Amino acid sequence: IINQQAGRLNAIIDDLLTLSRLEQKEGHVMVEPSNLASTIESAIYLCQLQAEKKNIKIDMVCPPDLTLSINAPLLEQAMVNLIINALKYSDPEKKVLVLAEKQSDTVAIYIKDEGFGIEHKHLDRLFERFYRVDTARSRKLGGTGLGLSIVKHIVQAHQGSIRVESKVGAGSTFIITLPAAQPGD
Repeated sequence: IINQQAGRLNAIIDDLLTLSRLEQKEGHVMVEPSNLASTIESAIYLCQLQAEKKNIKIDMVCPPDLTLSINAPLLEQAMVNLIINALKYSDPEKKVLVLAEKQSDTVAIYIKDEGFGIEHKHLDRLFERFYRVDTARSRKLGGTGLGLSIVKHIVQAHQGSIRVESKVGAGSTFIITLPAAQPGD
């Protein structure tokens, strides 16, 4: 029990340090032109083991030539957090879809699951630190309650936004919207 709690505290400290670094750099992260499909593929690869444990298939749809000015490791971390959540809060044998598309002056990245869904009353507070929809289930499944807050800060550091659409029993879709061209491009 002590070892478990020490691991949990270590995870919370790591996440708090990540949040602190992101807040200090808000809007000042190093970006470079990067292939979005490669970044998404890396994120999916990092989640594959957890997906296989539940026999969940992760599909990706992204134009192979879509290039964005991003901090690829940070954006990958945000997508890993969202994909891991999609896996955690889905029953076995379901699917997760990561879809990216260029819109007029933005790029939208959708992380869509067929999971349990989130009640409407929780959606406004979902990206707050330590906010949990279902405390009992969240603790059992692990996590620090900081993952979505980290995702929000990573997206904001890229001058983007994130929102969620969800229906109880039908799953959730997290939508990251990023500028297609950064200032100075």
